[in-house]
Amino acid sequence: MDNSTESLLSTISYPSDLRKLSIKQLPQVCQELRQFLINELSRNPGHFASSLGVVELTVALHYVFDTPEDRIVWDVGHQAYGHKVLTGRREIFHTNRHLGGIKPFPSPQESEYDTTTCGHASVSISAALGMAVAAKKDGSERHVIAVIGDGAMSGGLAFEGLNNAGSTPNNMLIILNDNNMSIDHAVGGMKEYLLHLHTSSTYNRLRNKVAQKLTSWGWLSDKGKKRIIRLNNSIKSFIHNQQNVFEGMDIRYFGPHDGHDVISLVYTLQSIKDMTGPKLLHIHTQKGHGYQPAENNPTVFHAPGKFDPETGEQIKGNATDMPPRYQDVFGETLLELARKNDRIVGVTPAMPTGCSMNIMMREMPDRCFDVGIAEGHAVTFSAGMAKDGLIPVCNIYSSFAQRAYDNIIHDVALSRLHVVMCLDRAGIVGEDGPTHHGVFDLPSLRAIPNLTIASPMNEAELRRMMYTAIKKQDGPFVIRYPRGNGVMTDWRCPLEAIEIGTGRMVSESKGTDGKFSKTAILSFGPIGNTVQQAIKIILNKEINTSLPAHYDMRFLKPLDEKIMQSVAESYDHIITVEDGAQKGGFGSAVLEWLSDNGYAKKVTRLGIPDRFIEHGTPIQLYEICGLDAESIVKAICI
Repeated sequence: MDNSTESLLSTISYPSDLRKLSIKQLPQVCQELRQFLINELSRNPGHFASSLGVVELTVALHYVFDTPEDRIVWDVGHQAYGHKVLTGRREIFHTNRHLGGIKPFPSPQESEYDTTTCGHASVSISAALGMAVAAKKDGSERHVIAVIGDGAMSGGLAFEGLNNAGSTPNNMLIILNDNNMSIDHAVGGMKEYLLHLHTSSTYNRLRNKVAQKLTSWGWLSDKGKKRIIRLNNSIKSFIHNQQNVFEGMDIRYFGPHDGHDVISLVYTLQSIKDMTGPKLLHIHTQKGHGYQPAENNPTVFHAPGKFDPETGEQIKGNATDMPPRYQDVFGETLLELARKNDRIVGVTPAMPTGCSMNIMMREMPDRCFDVGIAEGHAVTFSAGMAKDGLIPVCNIYSSFAQRAYDNIIHDVALSRLHVVMCLDRAGIVGEDGPTHHGVFDLPSLRAIPNLTIASPMNEAELRRMMYTAIKKQDGPFVIRYPRGNGVMTDWRCPLEAIEIGTGRMVSESKGTDGKFSKTAILSFGPIGNTVQQAIKIILNKEINTSLPAHYDMRFLKPLDEKIMQSVAESYDHIITVEDGAQKGGFGSAVLEWLSDNGYAKKVTRLGIPDRFIEHGTPIQLYEICGLDAESIVKAICI
């Protein structure tokens, strides 16, 4: 960016600098901030369109409120890049999502301006309400603002927060950033409700003046205010022939307002910020606003990778003969299975493109259900369909499936319902960091009775597992697989069932000088390909050690007991390798089996260590976690 277009932004290191400007200068700040994000994110990829859509809101919030003393709670932090730029991180923004650089989402560990860790949706209202109650209890005049949008209002936790906000004394401001989008287009009744919601601005202004006057005269107690609000809500509902769901919860509603008119936003925020009681400002924004390619295709530009800032053309590497992404193998296989079985339906919580269920959705839209950002509902909804004979394939990102844990136990496993749960983005995901690494699914799920838990080593195994899961009739089946590309270019194998609870030998033991190796490696999932790389390193470098036997276990639950018994009786050293939390996961299951069956063996468990893993490239993070090929070689050579 040249200096002529950065003349104001370059003077802003913190919001206190922003507040020194006149209100008439704010549109220029917005223009410069938007251009800064376009230039930076075109060469250093990240979440793009969401942050462009809230540039004006971000500037207005930091201009009106005394941050960081006042609290801004962002919902789904991919809206918060502009916030990071204005709060002391402009000069280091180029390190965003890089190992050791600034974090991909807001984090209190990084800045006092970041009030919460917010990588998952629908949490802002509950968190902000807690802060608002704390401020009120302490007699503080601190303002607390929750910014929720990008489809997060479809999440159940948002409604739990709203319900409590209306019945708990607080002065919280909720800003509903309504852009009719999550990642794909928003769906559901709340989307339709917001689309048609209208409120008279003249009425609001009149009511505000009356309420302020009555309060200044001391005529309104807290109970009296609630009664007046309810009376006004009833009058408004009668006039407009429409019930406002927010005011039905005793939350003052203002809007909808133009979210891209920064000066109007400032005046609106100034007029309502000191009002007592919970209130909601509804603004309309456009995802990707101000950058035509993102406006035209906001789903692609949610996280577009590198692109030409002048044309919007995405810059892609040479993909010739590259193996497909696991998600695309899932999508293609799901469609293939659905063509043969009309009982199969697809369910996803707002991720049809992200998990490639859009492949089936294009051909069979009546058999695919995008339920919005509502993972718990996705699972229980699937359970209801399974109860009456459908075969739901419910695809949820692994780290988001944590939000449906009770639903999996109570609504699916307890009744042994035939629900196929595919957990995309399992294991280390890379630059999105600790809120998105899918590393906790194995320890949490393997404790649940009636679940079958499997993970494929490659794309062909994924197809076979999906076919097996569809054929299985006596309970739920979980398949986990990672983000990114697989290892096979020729992956369209025949659809054949795998016997549940059976693994396979990938490579045999080979000793030095004819001696039998005393080491066996048991791997679970695609990390087995890294084990094979380690074995090749030993061969190529002619390291003086015996080659271990390598078994791809396929199933965490049930374990292949024949392989377990054979390994326990034949090998002195057992190495387990998994792309998941080391504590309580696959390696722990192996240890438990050995202990339960009376075997005392040396066991080395390789997995994600007992700490949150920060952001970086997968290659960097696997090395940090000791799951790269060289680390496995060291474990073999011990």
